[in-house]
Amino acid sequence: MSTGTESTSPRRRGRRPAGEDTRRALLDAARRSFAEHGFAGATVRAIAAEAGVDAAMVNHWFGGKEGLFASAMELPLDPKRVGEILLTGPLEQMGERIVRTFLGVWDGAGGGAFVALMRSASSNETAARMLREFISTLVFGPIARRVGPDRPALRAALCGTQIAGLGMVRYVIKLEPLASADHDTLAAAVAPNLQRYLTGDIGPTSTPT
Repeated sequence: MSTGTESTSPRRRGRRPAGEDTRRALLDAARRSFAEHGFAGATVRAIAAEAGVDAAMVNHWFGGKEGLFASAMELPLDPKRVGEILLTGPLEQMGERIVRTFLGVWDGAGGGAFVALMRSASSNETAARMLREFISTLVFGPIARRVGPDRPALRAALCGTQIAGLGMVRYVIKLEPLASADHDTLAAAVAPNLQRYLTGDIGPTSTPT
C-alpha cells in the first residue's frame, strides 16, 4: 500500500506527534486493519501509514506486530466484568445470559475485535493463544469451576465451541439467517446447549484402561 510519495508534504501533514496520540492512532488503525485482513494480511507499514506515523513507532510502542495485535485486540468488555455479569442471576438462566451478553457486546462493536481474532487464530499462534486464554482462562474456565458439578475444563471448552462458533458464523462467515437473527431467536436456540454444558449431564467420565 506504500507509494513513492510517502515523504511528500501530504504524508507529513498526516503525521501525528510522538506520545499517546501516536499510540492511540496506531491502535485505531490496527483494529481496522486486523479486522479486515487478519493478522497475516495486515502489515505494519500499512497500519502506520493509515495512522499517519512512521512504521518505527510500532516497535517503539508495542515491540512489533504481535505486540500491536495483542494491544489492539483488547476486548470491548473486561473479561472479569463479563464473568461477574454471567454469575449474577439464577443459575438455570446462565446459558441465556451468556448468549445475550456476548451478542450485545459483539453487535455493539460490529463484531469488532472478535472478527479479527477469529480470522487470525488459524494462522497465528499468538492470536490462537489469545482466543484459547479468553475461552479457558478468562471467562468460561472460572465460571465452570464455580458452577459445574465436574470436569470444569471440558465444560469450559464445550461452552467455547458454542460461543466461538456462533461468533464465527454470525460475524465472519455471515451465514443467513443466523447473521441477521434477533437476540431472542438465538438465545432460545443456543442457550439450552450452553446450560447443559455448564451444569447438566455431559456424559460419562472416561476411565483409564
